[in-house]
Parts: sequence; structure tokens; C-alpha cells
Amino acid sequence: MTTPGGPDETVPVALRTEALEQLLTERGLIDPEAMNAIITTYETNVGPLNGARVVARAWSDPGYRRRLLADGTAAIAELGFSGPQGEHIVVVENTPSTHNVVVCTLCSCYPWPVLGLPPSWYKDPAYRARVVREPRAVLSEMGLDLDDDVEITVRDSTSEVRWLVLPERPAGTEHLTEAELVPLVTRDAMVGVARVAAP
Repeated sequence: MTTPGGPDETVPVALRTEALEQLLTERGLIDPEAMNAIITTYETNVGPLNGARVVARAWSDPGYRRRLLADGTAAIAELGFSGPQGEHIVVVENTPSTHNVVVCTLCSCYPWPVLGLPPSWYKDPAYRARVVREPRAVLSEMGLDLDDDVEITVRDSTSEVRWLVLPERPAGTEHLTEAELVPLVTRDAMVGVARVAAP
């Protein structure tokens, strides 16, 4: 169903986006190369790959892990990741007995320098309300089933503090180098709605 003058929801979002980009380009309002640079920045430079590098370093270097848990912002800056939305990042560690999951109940505060743009589900009012009240059920619906004896802590991001989860390192990865660990780490694991799977 569409509202008068609203988008036709039967047309896939990708096609609507492409049509809008083409129109804006034709009218000289945007430069496609500039758009591609912005997309690359948020997919590669300011995105989950940065967070994955932080996690892989923490898994590989006990000293860095200690610094990361003591002062996330400073330790993350050691790897060159900082900037808007990353002024104060607190890192919490998942263990076999404790599990952290992140939400922003007020809006969608998110550590952009290490996770890029927040996914749509993170901004969804249902996720923001339900994960606080029934985190185990929400995680299960997202594909993460935790044992009943695992304590779940919900971390509420704000404009003053943004949270990053240091996921558990999967068993069987002890022989992997830091560079080999990076591709294993997902955005969802760093938000706490998934575990890192062994290769």
C-alpha cells in the first residue's frame, strides 16, 4: 500500500535507489565518483572491518586486549580509528558465562569508526524496546541461542557512551594469525547479537 505521492513499495528498494541516483546525477546535484567514495568510506574505512581489526588484535595480543578493556577509545585510536561517533567507546567482553548485547533505546547511537553505519534492525523500535525487556528471546529470534546459565547484560548506547562487544574467540582458531582472524569477525558479533563462527 502506498500513500499518495509516496514510494511504490512493489518496486525493489535497489531499483528506486538507482533511479534516484540517476536523476540526481542528470540534474548535476551529485557526482557519482563522490558518491562511490562515500560508500567505500563507510563500507571499508569506517565500517565493520575496522572493528574486526580491533577484535583480531585483542585476540592476538594480550597487552592490547587489556588496554582495550581498560580504555576502549584510546586502544582503538592506537589502530588509527577515531572521529565522530567514536569519542567515547567502552568495550565489554563476552565470555562462556556472560554475554553482552548493545542497543540504543533513545535513537540509534552507534560507534561509527569501528562499525560503520548502523543496520536497519538496530534502529527499529521493536528491537530497541524488546531487547531490553526480553534479550534472550530477541537473540534467539536473531539466531543466537544462549544457555540458560549464561548471564545477559544489555548495554544502552548514548550520545556520551557507545559500546563495542569483544566477542569470544572461537575454538580452533589458536593457530590463525591476526590477519586471518579479521575476516571471521562480523558486525553482529561486535553488537552482541551473534557469535563469531569458527572457519
